[in-house]
Amino acid sequence: MSKKICVIVGASHAGVNFAFSLRKEGFEGEIIMYDKDPVLPYHRPPLSKAYLTADAPIEENCLKSKESYEEENISLQLGIEVSDIQKENQKVLLANGDEQPYDYLVLATGARPIIPPIEGLKEAKHIYPLRTAQDVSNIKSWVKSAEMKRVVVIGGGYIGLETAASLKKLGASVVVLEREERILARVTAPVMSDFFQKLHTDKDVDVLTSKNVTSISTDQEGVNTVNCGDGSSYTADMIMVGVGVHVNLSLAQQLQLEIDNGIKVNEFTQTSLSNVYAIGDNTNHFNPHYKQWIRLESVQNAVDQAKVAAAHIAGTEKIYDTIPWFWSDQYEVKLQMVGLSQGYDEIIVREEEGDGIKFSVWYFKGEELLAVDAINNAKAYVVGTKFIKERKVMDKEKLRDVATVFKPANLLAKAMS
Repeated sequence: MSKKICVIVGASHAGVNFAFSLRKEGFEGEIIMYDKDPVLPYHRPPLSKAYLTADAPIEENCLKSKESYEEENISLQLGIEVSDIQKENQKVLLANGDEQPYDYLVLATGARPIIPPIEGLKEAKHIYPLRTAQDVSNIKSWVKSAEMKRVVVIGGGYIGLETAASLKKLGASVVVLEREERILARVTAPVMSDFFQKLHTDKDVDVLTSKNVTSISTDQEGVNTVNCGDGSSYTADMIMVGVGVHVNLSLAQQLQLEIDNGIKVNEFTQTSLSNVYAIGDNTNHFNPHYKQWIRLESVQNAVDQAKVAAAHIAGTEKIYDTIPWFWSDQYEVKLQMVGLSQGYDEIIVREEEGDGIKFSVWYFKGEELLAVDAINNAKAYVVGTKFIKERKVMDKEKLRDVATVFKPANLLAKAMS
């Protein structure tokens, strides 16, 4: 293995964690990582929150120090794009014309923001997605220099709502336009949509639903008017676009890998080519707990798949079978989510007694607990995780009764058959 070469395409959470995990697993060969982003790899979750609202440089949010890569003999090639791959002779071709052979190839290529085909969007002024450190730097520069700070956020998903909260904190006037009938419609129950709608409204952020943006017009002063299909319009000095992502699949397509809503991988994160692995946001894997193929956009998925891939290349078989979890911070609220709620037929809302906002939403399919959304309630998140992982049945009446001491033993009904 000391003469083997492992090439990683993509240096975010998945790629970086894989490289260091591979060394930890004892791999002695070359590890070379490419990323077209010139910035030292950084944590992405703070981009829409702490990094956007603070004056601290991105270097304070780095995944690893520059010295760490040198100490582990990991060749980090930043600002370099992999443009093509020759699978027959196992070489990656770089945009600068260089070539790099490989024995193992790891695709950690992630995703890119969707820029919707809205009439006038390309001509509008101060249009920003939020995916990279450069995107955030652009927004921060605009906030510092703009006299008028009227912002329209297109998209009422978590990234749009987190950005809206941060921009409000920076003194902007913010309107969120969501195409669906409620925010977060694809990922949570109406009760959670209503909660976040009220949370933002109480902070003087207008969150408007059933708003399909059809066109944008821009005047000579650079002020944008965002027009919706229902005839309404909104003035914007800056527009943030947060309507989802496209998976980066061009290299996978060149390799003729199996693709279906992402790169299909097995339980070891191998693709349809045994020496090519894929990890992170770009992958579609079979989840044995929920018995379905899923593609996840989360740090947890990226890090866990990275460890599994590293172990497999180093000769240890670890199977990827973790329960998904996510989080979101908006204002004083921390949302922790575990599991997948799709297919639920019953929800139970448990509101804890005491001061402040603290409740949880429990998603059931029959007697099976599928998922939990916990607002400022780490205990509910931990208890929910335990019940989901162990497939234990909860006593729903005790769950509803806030007088029940919140411990797994007190909430247990019986083991699932």
